[in-house]
Amino acid sequence: MDTAENKGTDAGIFHFAFQAREALENIEVPVGCLMVFNNEVVGKGRNEVNQTKNATRHAEMVAIDQALDWCRHSGKNSSEVFEHTVLYVTVEPCIMCAAALRLIKIPLVVYGCQNERFGGCGSVLDIASADLPNTGRPFRVT
Repeated sequence: MDTAENKGTDAGIFHFAFQAREALENIEVPVGCLMVFNNEVVGKGRNEVNQTKNATRHAEMVAIDQALDWCRHSGKNSSEVFEHTVLYVTVEPCIMCAAALRLIKIPLVVYGCQNERFGGCGSVLDIASADLPNTGRPFRVT
């Protein structure tokens, strides 16, 4: 996919994350995100809920699907890739997305603002670091 500008800097990565604008222009909740593995964007997404008439098509889920495709085409083990991938997202992941990120063992999520209605990383529920048996691995949030 893309190589991240300003490798290793949150500011450089967030430059790409503003797919939120595209979501808004498509009458979606304006959320955009990137999944970065070894300074390479392996998945990116924006909300596609209204467009697809599928309530699960949040930006994070779209990015996970793209990252899985990237792994298949690159001959990489998705579990190993996800364990070393950072998610950059404009808004705190919802409870559903936080649970999915935990299950795939993402180690770090960097988000731009809290999601006070549906936040799954501490604003409403803390799926990210809660002691939940058999639900993947807790992840750090900044």
